[in-house]
Amino acid sequence: MDKERKAAVVEEVAGQIQEAEAVFAVDYRGISVPEAAQLRARLTEAGARFRVVKNTLTMLAADRAGAEPLKETLEGPTAFTFVPPGDGDVALAARAIAQFKREHDVLDFKGGLMNGEPLTAEQLGALSRLPARDVLRGQLVGVIASPITGLVRTLNALVAGLAIQLRQIAEQGKVPVGGAPAAEASDADQEAQAGQAEEEAAQSAEGEETESSSEAASPSDEDAAEEQSEQTETPEEGS
Repeated sequence: MDKERKAAVVEEVAGQIQEAEAVFAVDYRGISVPEAAQLRARLTEAGARFRVVKNTLTMLAADRAGAEPLKETLEGPTAFTFVPPGDGDVALAARAIAQFKREHDVLDFKGGLMNGEPLTAEQLGALSRLPARDVLRGQLVGVIASPITGLVRTLNALVAGLAIQLRQIAEQGKVPVGGAPAAEASDADQEAQAGQAEEEAAQSAEGEETESSSEAASPSDEDAAEEQSEQTETPEEGS
């Protein structure tokens, strides 16, 4: 590799280190070419990229990127996994490497970086046991939504309880079937009763007036007796 090509590789790797959300360093001794291709495919599904670069060039790239902790991993054959922000899933990429190691007995974590902070091999192993980012998001949404769900259930229970109470009150006759309040129904009854009383009073007064008229038009018993006496006495005088 000529000098210009080496400089281009150093520049490219330095850019990948700076842009990555996480960088994993692994010992790739014993991995075959077909196995490396299989690992690359799995890491691509996690949004990550697997790359093997000479240690000397990676050392220069780490210096340029200001990633001093990565230089400590550059002992023996070392490959890097770059997990970019956004599309990449750090936990899923770490899990892919850990699973590949269990299946093929190759690839050991050596260390790395995450958000500029150094990672040990043990920390990378812990990352590989975390759920994928989509799963974590779903769990977070569930935690946030659970109080809201409880509130909705409580409100529904209150509304249902109120409906049951109103139905019981209606069945006991405290609320008219038509839905009018009891107070309004009572006022209506009072008005009807008052109207009926006025009508009955008017009819009674009219009856008394008719009776008085009849008594005034007919002669009394004393007048009738006196008139009969006069008629009896008259013939005697003529005789």
